[in-house]
Amino acid sequence: MKFGIFYEHQLPKPWKEGLEQQLFQDALDQVELADKLGIDYAWEVEHHFLEEYSHSSSPEIFLAAASQRTKNIRLGHGIRQVITNYNHPARTAECIATLDLVSNGRVEFGTGESSAILELGGFDIPVESKREQYLEAVEQICNMLAMDPYPGFEGKYFSMPCRNIVPKPAQRPHPPLWVACSNRETIKMAARLGIGALTFAFVDPLEAKHWVDEYYSIIKSDECVPIGHTVNANIAMVTSFSLHQDREEAISRGLEGFEFFGYALGALYGFGEHKPGRTNLFKQFREAREKQLAEMPVDITESLTGARGGIGTPDDMRGHLKKFEEVGVDQVTFIQQAGMNKHEHICESLELFASEVMPEFKAREAEREAKKTEELAPYIEAALARKKFMPMPDDKDIPVFPALGRSIAEDGADANKE
Repeated sequence: MKFGIFYEHQLPKPWKEGLEQQLFQDALDQVELADKLGIDYAWEVEHHFLEEYSHSSSPEIFLAAASQRTKNIRLGHGIRQVITNYNHPARTAECIATLDLVSNGRVEFGTGESSAILELGGFDIPVESKREQYLEAVEQICNMLAMDPYPGFEGKYFSMPCRNIVPKPAQRPHPPLWVACSNRETIKMAARLGIGALTFAFVDPLEAKHWVDEYYSIIKSDECVPIGHTVNANIAMVTSFSLHQDREEAISRGLEGFEFFGYALGALYGFGEHKPGRTNLFKQFREAREKQLAEMPVDITESLTGARGGIGTPDDMRGHLKKFEEVGVDQVTFIQQAGMNKHEHICESLELFASEVMPEFKAREAEREAKKTEELAPYIEAALARKKFMPMPDDKDIPVFPALGRSIAEDGADANKE
């Protein structure tokens, strides 16, 4: 089983000058440390306008910076918003390919569409068509990355003429493809499309088993028709993360941050209202938390199951992760940068995890991976045979585009005419 760290770049209020800069610098230090410790993945989300919850609006910049401070860790867009109003498909293809080159082929291409009205409304994306827009964009981005030249496309939501999108990625035909999943329906969609499932729902290992079984059942069935040019059969789950030899200390350091993560997620996507530049999510969270604890006092040192199971001692974490391993989860991704969690505590947790928990799982990884690869090979071959690939154009059909001409270029006349 593989392990990853995940970044929203959370920055609860109140804000002070220099805090955002420190947030990003700390995160880069953490990714560099994770690489040295042997953590497999660093995932960076793309969100817009989600104050306090996520200040990660340009993941390609952060991941490019991280690529120059690391050697082995996989660098994941977790996710890239691919709908045209967020990022034109050609620009996404160019960014993914460039990042893959500067990182020496370490990119994981996670994709998504968002379900936050602040983002969708900010980019004028209708809720009712976002899934259809997402599917159209992802398929064409993969074609752009893989084809030389890209023949062009006339779609419902975007169109572009024949062009050769450069550069091409180091990983051919394109980096491993993933999609953000928040429920079982999107898990099933991921399997039907032949792409990895990045699950951002907090589920316990028993529920995870149902998701894993359903995902791989579809991967092995005729329902699986890849949207990309390869199949990436993987399922990742997220969990909390705060480790210390003393359980109480681990809880003191990490529980509130994780609870803020969940509260902010619910407020921005489910039950809340937001006034840009004025709403104080962290203040709301603290007030709600104090009220809940007063009304329903519980011993939070007990029964840290499900998503909260990653907060505790190394033994607690080992037992928690074994349950995910036993049900077939391929990767567990840690929510370590959340709320007011301190940089030094995050680093100490990573070091403790790497020294006392991770080696046991790594000892079993190679055998497990080899068995999985052998088992899935015929199903992946069959899935790729079902895909209808975009045909490469004949040389005679590739259009010729004359240069604009200096006088026209300088005057701006007829600038939009091919």
